[in-house]
Amino acid sequence: IFHSRPRSGSHYGIVTPAYRPADLQHPDEKKRMWELMATYLSKDVKDIQQYICNHIEYTLARTRYNLDTFAVYQATSLSVRDRLIESWNDTQQWFTQNKVKRVYYMSLEFLMGRSLSNSLFNLDLTEEYKKALEDFGTSLEEINEEENDAALGNGGLGRLAACFLDSMATLNLPAWGYGIRYNYGMFSQRIVDGYQVEFPDYWLTFGNPWEIERLDVFYPVHFGGTVEPYTDDAGN
Repeated sequence: IFHSRPRSGSHYGIVTPAYRPADLQHPDEKKRMWELMATYLSKDVKDIQQYICNHIEYTLARTRYNLDTFAVYQATSLSVRDRLIESWNDTQQWFTQNKVKRVYYMSLEFLMGRSLSNSLFNLDLTEEYKKALEDFGTSLEEINEEENDAALGNGGLGRLAACFLDSMATLNLPAWGYGIRYNYGMFSQRIVDGYQVEFPDYWLTFGNPWEIERLDVFYPVHFGGTVEPYTDDAGN
């Protein structure tokens, strides 16, 4: 049995809570945890501001006296990621309970673009975050410029793969995308003395707030063939 999903709740009592889909049967010893995780995060602007501030202080360990635009971008992205995780977990649980078939799309490249603006658009929260950030003395447009494009490829194949993922999500298909996490998947191009010069794109220098590191999950990668010693005429 699943709950229907009303509007999002608020700590300030402005709107009613949005209940997450869940099996109504739960272990008694975990009742309190289930109650606390029963609703989605609020969409109220004041609550959004509080979520951002919580990540500034408790996740990034920054203070109001030591804060720059990039830190606000990181905290804002993490607050948006929290919402994606809610939906992600509920979606995966629904797929598991209903034993649906899934699509696994593998590509050497994925050019997904900037995740903050894309996620806010898909969550229908762009205007709320605009208002929330205005009270912090900045703008959503300024924060968006702090994000580097995920350099997971350098060609049309990556953009096509991203379009496939967006299309499958739009059609509500249970699909995953699998690729390679490149440290330097794209070049940064600059004009030096009138010539185009390519440099590594250090997109991961300061981390990526959209990633979740799974240290408990690993897979062995096997290589076929054999290794044979060889000595040439020169003794090498």
